[in-house]
Amino acid sequence: MKQRNLFLFGFVLIKILLQYLLIHSVYDLHRDEFLHLDQAHHLAWGYISVPPVTSWFSYIIYLLGYTEFWVKFFPALFGALTIIIVWKTIESLGGNLFALSLAAIGLIFSALARLNLLFQPNSFDILIWTFIFYSLIKHIQTGKNSWIYWMGIAFGFGFLNKYTVVFLALGLALGLFLSPERKLFKNRHLYGGLGLAALIAAPNLIWQWMNDFPVIWHMRMLNQYQLVNIDRIDFLAEQPLFFIGSIFILIAALISFFIYPPFKKYRFLFFTLVFTLVIFTYFRAKGYYAISLYPIFFAFGSIYLSHLLNGSWKRYLKPVTFIVPIAIFILMLPLVFPVSPPEKLKKVYERHPDLDLSRWEDGKTHDIPQDFADMLGWKELAEKVDLAYSKAPNDEYTIIICDNYGQAGAINFYTKIKGLQAITMNADYVNWIDLSKPIRNVILVREKEDAVSEREISLFEQSEEIGTITDPNAREFGTSIHILLGAKTDINEILAGEIEEKRAELRE
Repeated sequence: MKQRNLFLFGFVLIKILLQYLLIHSVYDLHRDEFLHLDQAHHLAWGYISVPPVTSWFSYIIYLLGYTEFWVKFFPALFGALTIIIVWKTIESLGGNLFALSLAAIGLIFSALARLNLLFQPNSFDILIWTFIFYSLIKHIQTGKNSWIYWMGIAFGFGFLNKYTVVFLALGLALGLFLSPERKLFKNRHLYGGLGLAALIAAPNLIWQWMNDFPVIWHMRMLNQYQLVNIDRIDFLAEQPLFFIGSIFILIAALISFFIYPPFKKYRFLFFTLVFTLVIFTYFRAKGYYAISLYPIFFAFGSIYLSHLLNGSWKRYLKPVTFIVPIAIFILMLPLVFPVSPPEKLKKVYERHPDLDLSRWEDGKTHDIPQDFADMLGWKELAEKVDLAYSKAPNDEYTIIICDNYGQAGAINFYTKIKGLQAITMNADYVNWIDLSKPIRNVILVREKEDAVSEREISLFEQSEEIGTITDPNAREFGTSIHILLGAKTDINEILAGEIEEKRAELRE
């Protein structure tokens, strides 16, 4: 056991360190990370964009010093904990050190490394789904009903993290129904576990009801601007690519449920996978939404391969199973990770246009992937906003109004001016705007296509353009910073009207 724990510690250390090494220093935080980080200053039981769990971790990051190190640490930690749960699953199934190591290597050198780069709900989502499967497996193994309640707790917090856990619940119910494990539906403790899940999720459901279900507004916007560009066939075609280096482990897992006697009672996992993928496909989900399904299958696949490679000559193939995931990961490294500056990455993508790795949510192909473009230009923006702010009189209230949540969040995170807060009519920020002080000066942060109008300038005594984001690789390239000094009219009243219009627009 001591040897196993030493190996586990080593894999966890590799996982966490690797996450820091996969991002070149030229990149800032990601657009979406800023929104989640700002939620730490507006704690609630729900938000327009996401449920509340991510905001809790944001608050912990704030308490720890609010630095990029801690922003990167938590998704890396969730990835490491996912590996630990799979490790414990293998131990409970009787797997040996080879199976444990194979699963750990397969997970470390996979698409999880990409998802665990960013502070978003996805990393915790994968951890929660894996724990849900683990709890159910432990219940089947031990017969202890306490594991059903642990599963209920996981579903509850999974719901508070990301609503897609409902898709897992549906897929799992159908998977169990088609297997002998349908007897679980006769266990009264299952409904106790579901009740516990509902109790945990209740504060968010109440918040949704009290705020006219903003999740519906958010889903409407996703369907209109993002999911509409997703092809269902592409969603299914993407699935094998997430674990391309270790796909043989997943294939072994799926086969094992039908021909390896010890695993036949876990066949419901196969049906759960199929049904959940069907649900995701129907709703035009983004490909990576389904990644949470796969880690638990590494437990079964690695044990089955350990069984298959147990012969006299077959044991020589074991090192190959370790080498393949690592080798393919290294080959794909410059294609799918921001390990190089943008100019170098563009040359890589120019050599591989057929891979279509730089297609954005708008359905168009660009020079670099959207995620990478969303990690550039933010520090430059904050510096120029700070410069604009320094031009305003210290004894007058100055507000920073941005076009989108990325701009506002980046300014709030990277600003050097204590107490400075940027706002926007975009996403959750529309509910965070404080108009309690009379506004005398305004700093406008505008996207390239959205120029400052003559009417806006006429409302102030002075105006000056401070500059623009100059990084051509940034998605925010061309975004301008403009300062308006000395309001001639009641800016608070104008903004109050715009806020009400925006909230009404969201509800339509």
